[in-house]
Amino acid sequence: MPETLSDQRRYVQENPEVPLSQLHAFAVLAEELHFGRAAARLGVAQPPLSQQIRRLEEKVGHPLFTRGPGRVELAPAGRELLPAARAALTGLADGLSAARAAGSGRTGRLRIGFAASLALTVLPGLLGRFRERYPDVRLDVREMTSAPQLTALRERDIDVGLLREQPADRAGLRFATVLTEPFVAVLPACHPLAARRSVPLGLLADSPFVLLPRAVGPELHDRITGLCAEAGFTPRVAQHAVEWPTVCAMVAAGMGVSLAPACIRRMRCEGVVFRRVEPASARTTVAMAWRGDESTPLVGNFLAVVGGAAAPH
Repeated sequence: MPETLSDQRRYVQENPEVPLSQLHAFAVLAEELHFGRAAARLGVAQPPLSQQIRRLEEKVGHPLFTRGPGRVELAPAGRELLPAARAALTGLADGLSAARAAGSGRTGRLRIGFAASLALTVLPGLLGRFRERYPDVRLDVREMTSAPQLTALRERDIDVGLLREQPADRAGLRFATVLTEPFVAVLPACHPLAARRSVPLGLLADSPFVLLPRAVGPELHDRITGLCAEAGFTPRVAQHAVEWPTVCAMVAAGMGVSLAPACIRRMRCEGVVFRRVEPASARTTVAMAWRGDESTPLVGNFLAVVGGAAAPH
């Protein structure tokens, strides 16, 4: 900090703290070149406007305007200051607008995890509706199985998750059901049950299964094995596969059968048929997950867009 009085004065002159109200008054007067009209535009009386201009001139150290009978003109110092004043005012307006947009969740970056099968069902519609309403938000969409999504949510690596089945351990998280859909039997085209229009689950008891590993999707895995248990058997797992296209490829190769969400039928896998499963209660749930302490408007806006179809838990 300056030590002597002269140093302090020099510091103030070289580093002036100019109130934005003074710059605003200066810019308006520079446009109107008339104290009365400028004061009316600013919504103040003429004397306070004159005081604002005088204080700014004191900081500059030179007159900003030349004043004569019935006329006001920019002085050389005023002409030099005007572009900087306008830039400062515009920069502030832009900054305030950007801050308001960020504060209301209309801009920013939203990180969304999703289970791969949801790309065949709800994901495109959800993202489309959100982008239509909030076009300036950057979406970071990541394909992830359910267990990694839950870890990423708790570690704050993603903001929202879209997954199959809700976990038993919900610590720190909230969930909402987005939709439920039936399971279908995934069969090799040459399988004896392929000729049927629907397949009772119990008839799959003697077939080997291709399933997702429990480690990457324990809830979905347990839902499938639980349905098999209700039908009176424990599935004999011949092969694991992480992605549904791989499951279908292995089924087409005759390595087993599988149970999958009905949306998988859109994949059109050669050598594979999809058949309805009995009972009709054999369904899977799509859930949305977010942190319980989440308060950012970005996430709130996404939940609102999805909320028409979601039931919070």
